[in-house]
Amino acid sequence: MRSILLIGSLMVCASLHAKQSLYDTIAQLDTQLFSAANAGQLDRVMDYFSNDLEFYHDTGGLGDYQQTRNSLQQMFASPHHPTRTLVEGSMAVYPIQDFGAIQTGKHRFCHEENGKQDCGTFDFVHIWQHTPEGWKIRRVVSYGH
Repeated sequence: MRSILLIGSLMVCASLHAKQSLYDTIAQLDTQLFSAANAGQLDRVMDYFSNDLEFYHDTGGLGDYQQTRNSLQQMFASPHHPTRTLVEGSMAVYPIQDFGAIQTGKHRFCHEENGKQDCGTFDFVHIWQHTPEGWKIRRVVSYGH
């Protein structure tokens, strides 16, 4: 009986460790992605997206990789382009077996307009795929605008 409990406990610990490791990986990728976005580094940002990206935006519609690139390029050209911060404590990460992870959360975007900060907080879902080239976002759902 003790060995069954020990094995069960070890399996639970291993599962929790794997989930924490995945969470830490996605959190680090999120930080890197939006550090590049906040700095207006288009090529670096686009490296995080899969070539078959689908970007669903509740007010902007459906976009693909090239449309997303074009939108970001136009946005980054503005001297007051929006910057993003992840809302502390809002991020959750769920594994997708043999594929990658689902990341959910809330983020706050701010930009200067007429000399004042204009900010909004919105919901997002990122579907990350672990590929031989590294982690890539295949799907984005951005809503609550």
